Amino acid sequence: MGKVHERIDGRLRSFLEAQRMFFVATAPLAADGRVNLSPKGVDGSFLVVDEYTVAYLDITASGAETIAHLRENGRISLMFCAFDGPPNIVRLHGRGRVISLYDDAFEVWAGQFAETRGARAVVVVDVERVSDSCGYGVPLLDYAGERALLPEFMDRKGADGQADYRRRKNRTSIDGLPAFDDDPVPAGA
Repeated sequence: MGKVHERIDGRLRSFLEAQRMFFVATAPLAADGRVNLSPKGVDGSFLVVDEYTVAYLDITASGAETIAHLRENGRISLMFCAFDGPPNIVRLHGRGRVISLYDDAFEVWAGQFAETRGARAVVVVDVERVSDSCGYGVPLLDYAGERALLPEFMDRKGADGQADYRRRKNRTSIDGLPAFDDDPVPAGA
């Protein structure tokens, strides 16, 4: 049933890019650290760069586990499930790096995505293993549309409000690992 692929070929690329949602898993090195699993799915927030590289736009949110884990050890897995059409599950295992909105390369990376409101980083994954499996246990689901809540929430906050939010909510992971610490503290704060 399952198969390991040498690279992200044309068929796999088409499948990955057609999915409206995917999942990201990371973990700290500590044996007692918490494994993190996050759903991702803002339309147009994922791209296949080449046969061994993918990237996704990381939006400011209430936690920063993925960023903390990637900064500590780089390990990451992405999983894509077919919720319509033929059943399939594709997993990408690799090493990820965080390009924050304060990095020089951010504008180039972010420019490849259609929607960037609220973006705090681009996560780039060097894919080391590509596999797929049957997906027979994944239910069929109907897509009802995107939720516009997060981009609108970030618009209302503005750049300064988003930076303040990240300073308050994204500095460390739930296990205390450094996460998003790039936001400058305003003078006099």
